[in-house]
Amino acid sequence: MPANILPFAGAGVIFVVILGVFMLIARRVGSTAPAVDDRLSQFASRREDKPTKEKDAKALAQIDAVVSKGKRGSQMARDLARADVKLTVTEFIGVKILAAVVGGALGAVIGRASTEAMVLAALVGALLFSFVPNMYIGNAAKARVKKFNDQLGDTISMMANALRSGSSFLQTLDIVSREAPNPTSSEFRRIVQEVSLGLTTEDALQNLLKRLPSDDLDLLVTAVGIQMESGGNLAQILDTIGHTIRERVRIKGEIDVLTAQGKISAYVITGLPIALAIFITILNPGYMAPIFTFGFPPDAWCCLPVASLVMIVIGYFTIMKIIQIDV
Repeated sequence: MPANILPFAGAGVIFVVILGVFMLIARRVGSTAPAVDDRLSQFASRREDKPTKEKDAKALAQIDAVVSKGKRGSQMARDLARADVKLTVTEFIGVKILAAVVGGALGAVIGRASTEAMVLAALVGALLFSFVPNMYIGNAAKARVKKFNDQLGDTISMMANALRSGSSFLQTLDIVSREAPNPTSSEFRRIVQEVSLGLTTEDALQNLLKRLPSDDLDLLVTAVGIQMESGGNLAQILDTIGHTIRERVRIKGEIDVLTAQGKISAYVITGLPIALAIFITILNPGYMAPIFTFGFPPDAWCCLPVASLVMIVIGYFTIMKIIQIDV
């Protein structure tokens, strides 16, 4: 095989590995329901001899329980619940380790100009790729909270109409859990289930606020709590809150439209130099070798990557801070 084909072959192998990993993760996340045989076994009390499978599941459950007890583990579990990702904490840590391995291999391929560059690129790639699952979970959680906030105005109107028709507050929550779109329906269904298991309505609403941290939802939970203590016309209160929340959603949408150009500029300015450097390194490693060569005394070229990355990061956060407008 010619020498100039080897880099592209290595990059192709890495791409296939990454694609396979993400396909496995997507398949694992998307499979939320248990198998039919397992469900029938639960309800029909069927028992099969599966000692190895049961031992493995029990061991994984024990490991996950130990990991979840820590501060970091409980935070991971909360983030997974907010993003509605069907992964345990142990599985999520395994995904992070696998992503770090893939990032290290990809960095080694990119930095093959010299031994120092290969080691440095592998370390940087492993570090960056280890945060990719966290970024995905964070973005999924933000998108879910935003979708919930967009539906909250109509949800409150539905609650007010149900209360006017004579339904109790718990019946109103049940109506919302059946009629509202997702994720509102799933979250309100969980409130109804928690109340049915003996939890108070105030505590169930506070748990909802922990899962979906939102100023709009906090306003609703506070209003409901005050009404339960002091009394009053809850339907009228909900109408006022719903109008306020719909106006806030409308203003936030206008702000997002006006600041979209700034966000795209921040992404392009940040990603273009890095993508160009990686592209040139893949095509011609020798051309970029002086930047990643560290000798003693240090060459002036060695300070260029560090200074460039620092300025890129400062520019990105400066732009994002400028376009951030609170409502």
